[in-house]
Amino acid sequence: MDSNKIDLLREVLSLRNYSSQTIKIYLKAVIQHTNFSGLLKPTQDSLYKFALHLKEKKLSFSHIKNSVMAVRLYSEVIFKQNLTSDFLRGYRKERKLPDVLCIDEIKTIIEKIDNLKHKTIISLIYSCGLRISECVNLKVSDIDSKRMMIKIVQSKGNKDRYVPLSNKMLLLLREYYKEYKPKEFLFEGQIQKYYSARSIQAILKTALAKSKIKKSISVHSLRHSYATHLLEQGTDISIIQKLLGHKDIKTTLLYTQISKTQLTKINNPFDSF
Repeated sequence: MDSNKIDLLREVLSLRNYSSQTIKIYLKAVIQHTNFSGLLKPTQDSLYKFALHLKEKKLSFSHIKNSVMAVRLYSEVIFKQNLTSDFLRGYRKERKLPDVLCIDEIKTIIEKIDNLKHKTIISLIYSCGLRISECVNLKVSDIDSKRMMIKIVQSKGNKDRYVPLSNKMLLLLREYYKEYKPKEFLFEGQIQKYYSARSIQAILKTALAKSKIKKSISVHSLRHSYATHLLEQGTDISIIQKLLGHKDIKTTLLYTQISKTQLTKINNPFDSF
C-alpha cells in the first residue's frame, strides 16, 4: 500500500470536513480493498468483487455501502477515475429489530460492575443514549453541570448536540472525577489519551455474563434501550430524535416497533371470549 496516496486521501477527506471517525473507516476500507484485490489502482471489476467479498463475510449493507463509497472516492481523488456503484441499486435491506433491555436488566448490569470507572462509563452511555464513539471522545469540558447538559461534539454527520444530564448521573460523575481526576478526555486510557471502544465492549460483556442475561446485547443496545424507555415513558418521538442525533425521524420511528407500551395497548382478540 502506498502510504503517500493514503496520506493524500486523508488530507482531502479532512479538507472536505469528514469526521475523524469517517476518515478512519474510509482509509481502512481502501487498505482492505488493496489487500483483497492486490491492486494499487482499483477497477470496476475489483470494486464489484470486493463488495461480494464483504457480503460473503456477512457484513451489513451499510458497511458494504460505506466501503464501496470509500474505494470510489479513493479512485476519484488519487487516480482521477470514476467508478460506479450501480450494482448496489435496488438492494433489499433487511430490517431487524434490535434486542433491548428492560430497566431492571439495566439496573442489574450496572450493579454487577464493581470498578467505579467502568460503572460510570456504562451508566453514562445508557443514561444519555450515547454511541460508543461519542463516549470515548467526551472531554471534561463537555460536561455542563450548571445547565445539567452534556455537549456531544462533532458526532455522526459532523453535528453537535446536547443531551440532558440526570441528577443521579451527575453524582456518579463527581464521585468518578474525585477519584480519577481526568485532565482532558473524560475517560482516559492507560496507553492512549482516551479509553478504547474495545475495552468498553469487554466491560459490558463481563457484566452481562455476571447478570446471566442471554439476549444478544452490545454496547449500542444501551442506546436502543434508552430510546425505547423514553418512548415508553411518554416522551415525544421528535424529542427522542433530537436526543439521539438522528437526521431522519424514520430511524427513530423504529423504536415504536419495540416499545412494549405501544404493543400492549392493543386488545388481543383472544381475550374477547
